[in-house]
Amino acid sequence: MVKTKENFFIYADPRKCMGCKNCELACALAHADCDLHSAVAQGLHLQPRNSVVQVEDMAMPIQCRQCEDAPCAHACPTGAIYQEDRYVKINESNCIGCKVCSMVCPFGAIIIVKDEKDKVNGRTKNGKARKCDLCLSRRQDNQEVTCACVAACPTKAITLVDYESYRKKLFEERGKELVRAHTRTKI
Repeated sequence: MVKTKENFFIYADPRKCMGCKNCELACALAHADCDLHSAVAQGLHLQPRNSVVQVEDMAMPIQCRQCEDAPCAHACPTGAIYQEDRYVKINESNCIGCKVCSMVCPFGAIIIVKDEKDKVNGRTKNGKARKCDLCLSRRQDNQEVTCACVAACPTKAITLVDYESYRKKLFEERGKELVRAHTRTKI
């Protein structure tokens, strides 16, 4: 049996994240396909596909983990969310804004964005599900090597990793902790 490489996702190190939200801005600009000056001049409403959450003295960006067996894809009643080539993708034209995907996401990474053009009597008819797409089209079209959020992080708290590398790093860190704990108990 041939083992396929596991999914890529964004890993954020909470020890390095300072909550500056540069990753949110970079994400929003990358998906608006413009720079900050153009966005301001055009009065664009920028919408990031990630969000930085702050809990007490710790900050961390929340992004899609591109789950191997994605609960959001299984729960989507219209098939708007699907898995292809190890990525979880959204076909926004099929999305009805029911929010089921948002409710089942274990990481809270799916947001429902309301389209300003779709308002009737001040209320939005439908929203569309959005989530981190790892800047896939941006990386393919422009031969970018990483995601916009990774490139924008001033402390390098965010990296693009695959599960295999992530697990290896976790085991190394746990091994170091065990050695330190064992050394402390001997003294």
